[in-house]
Amino acid sequence: MTSVNLYKQDGSQNGTIDLNADIFGVEPNENAEFEAILRQRASMRQGTHAVKNRSAVSGGGKKPWRQKGTGRARQGSIRSPQLRGGGIVFGPTPRSYKYSLPRKVRQLAIKSALSQKVLDNALVVVDALNFDAPKTKEFAGVMNNLKVAEKVLVVVTDDDKNTALSARNLANATVVTPAGVNILSVVDSQKIVITKSALSQVEEVLA
Repeated sequence: MTSVNLYKQDGSQNGTIDLNADIFGVEPNENAEFEAILRQRASMRQGTHAVKNRSAVSGGGKKPWRQKGTGRARQGSIRSPQLRGGGIVFGPTPRSYKYSLPRKVRQLAIKSALSQKVLDNALVVVDALNFDAPKTKEFAGVMNNLKVAEKVLVVVTDDDKNTALSARNLANATVVTPAGVNILSVVDSQKIVITKSALSQVEEVLA
């Protein structure tokens, strides 16, 4: 088992907590992380790019000049690709960039990223994050208590709605639920702050 310090909301230490070594103690696999990040970034692309080919541009129903005798090259339409205002050849068309990756590879990637955070001492486990009301100043104070000034990913349960509302105005903080933990958000953050209850849910999802 891998153990890390457990902190209270005020920044004081509250003992230690054991982490599942199969999730937070694996040897980081950079290739799996790379492939998973590519897949996620590809799925985020809208793929709405489009151009008009010669069948989509307006005009061109009439032959611009007769076939022979003008001295010019023969043309069948003023909307041919070689003419100004004509259609585009081999231009981008709407498509989906999504592709599949084996489930075990995706899980290995997220486990590798989480394990790397543990190795870098960038995983902060808090017993709870309780806010009576959405208060950005209070959330910033908690992060200050935990000595977290970097770009942080905060993982809380669905019940901690005030935490998400308190952090949404901070540019360097992102709040997700255990089901929303993904490879890109983990790698993109410099530190992870996770509550004890959210930690158990993450371990259940990735077990």
